[in-house]
Amino acid sequence: MNKRGVTAAFVPAWWCRGPHCQTLWPYLFRYAPRPQYRRERVELGDRDFIDIDWHGPRGHDLILVFHGLEGSSQSPYVRGLCRTAATHGVECAVIHFRGCSGEPNRLARSYHAGDTGDLESVLDRLEQRNPRRKISAVGYSLGGNVLLKWLGETGSRRLARAVAVSVPYSLADSARRLEHGASRLYQYQLVRRMRRSVRRKFARIPSPIDLTGLDRARTFWDFDELVTAPLHGFASCADYYERSSCGQFLNGIRTPTLLIHARDDPFMTTHSTPDVSVLPANITLEVSNSGGHTGFVAGRTPWQPQYWLELRIIEYLTA
Repeated sequence: MNKRGVTAAFVPAWWCRGPHCQTLWPYLFRYAPRPQYRRERVELGDRDFIDIDWHGPRGHDLILVFHGLEGSSQSPYVRGLCRTAATHGVECAVIHFRGCSGEPNRLARSYHAGDTGDLESVLDRLEQRNPRRKISAVGYSLGGNVLLKWLGETGSRRLARAVAVSVPYSLADSARRLEHGASRLYQYQLVRRMRRSVRRKFARIPSPIDLTGLDRARTFWDFDELVTAPLHGFASCADYYERSSCGQFLNGIRTPTLLIHARDDPFMTTHSTPDVSVLPANITLEVSNSGGHTGFVAGRTPWQPQYWLELRIIEYLTA
């Protein structure tokens, strides 16, 4: 491939082969650092809130971190990145999507893969505090979809650089992929957590939508048809997926951006990788044969694993 579409230098650990081992190892076996976060609550214009967890040296270059579906600042990949960034003298601000910081948000609406308004609000606030500060961003999975969609639909150059990891460029394709084979285990766990979040929220406030069939929602298609689409103004699940998938916005991106993707990602189809020949010159696509979903575990032994992903992210954002 050319320099914008290269095969990533990632080499998987010999003891951590295959998409599922790469995906699950950081969650099941990693001793991830536990950063001492400084929490800030940001009040939004619609009277809701989001929480930001800060880590690292204050006042230096800043990385905004957008977690994946049902993730948070406690996700292993986020904790690892914050630790690595701090050792490079960079501060991280982990932006929680609404309801993901440990407390349900106030409004009936929640977050979804196409919602870029809160990203814009947070960036406005941070730029007002320090207009000269260099700000970059990294998004994982759903968070990467939000980041790329915002960059593309706005054509914004307000960020110095951006990285998107394991992104579902087509939400519909990803949802279909998760209905097959061992990938159904990831779908089962995530949809169960999403149902639990919905119950927790609407035990406190009235629900504006009919949740009668919530217990029968077993797939992403089921859940998004019943909850996500009507709750956020989409005509249907198909309408939500079509309008929110970031793949259609990539050509509008003007910020220097790195896309990191693994061909064996169990959340994606074989057609998920963008076509580098039609991408803007400012986008670099790095694809590895292995790596799973936000995994990318390397190292000589299981007792000395190396997490290539966070090192590559910091290397790119601080270049």
